[in-house]
Amino acid sequence: MHPNPAFRGEEAAANLAFAAARGFGMVTAGGPEGPLCAHVPFLLGEGFVDLHLARSNALGRAVMAAGRLPALIAVSGPDAYISPDWYGLEDQVPTWNYVAVHLRGVLEPLPEDTLHKMVDDLSALHEARLLPKKPWVSTKMTEGVMARMLRMILPFRLQLTGVEGTWKLNQNKTPEVRAGAVEGLRGQEDAGSQGIAALMAARL
Repeated sequence: MHPNPAFRGEEAAANLAFAAARGFGMVTAGGPEGPLCAHVPFLLGEGFVDLHLARSNALGRAVMAAGRLPALIAVSGPDAYISPDWYGLEDQVPTWNYVAVHLRGVLEPLPEDTLHKMVDDLSALHEARLLPKKPWVSTKMTEGVMARMLRMILPFRLQLTGVEGTWKLNQNKTPEVRAGAVEGLRGQEDAGSQGIAALMAARL
């Protein structure tokens, strides 16, 4: 997390809402031979995060061996390069604006009989975002196929102990300078620039 308090002012609720909406992140923990990381979709609940890992995943194996591990889920949002030319001021330097939330806690295995509901809940969340498409449901699958596939993954839960967020959007500069950066970003075609421009414009 960026140390500048100007970028750390979002309430915990806003950070959690961002993480829930994104629904995808990097879960990291210390393993016996060094840091471990997995890229996972997740479900954010009240004080916890549910996720699943392949049985062969090194992080999952480490958690199963230890019983529980301190872990962190890093959730990244839009990011974009900021040219100093956009500020309209001399003696400025390039920077990078971004949004990131860290969900900190203890990762532990869940009973395997919770897995099917977890996967159904996760797919239901994301299928709802595709409306008016008729949602996919696991009951559409041939009998027995889902059960075979579920045997390849394991359920886990991160019990939350902390939430941190960085929303680096030039809050340390004047509104006029930030507006110049917004216009510069809007002239770019990539999704990151457009996303950061929208977040900055909402805070002018």
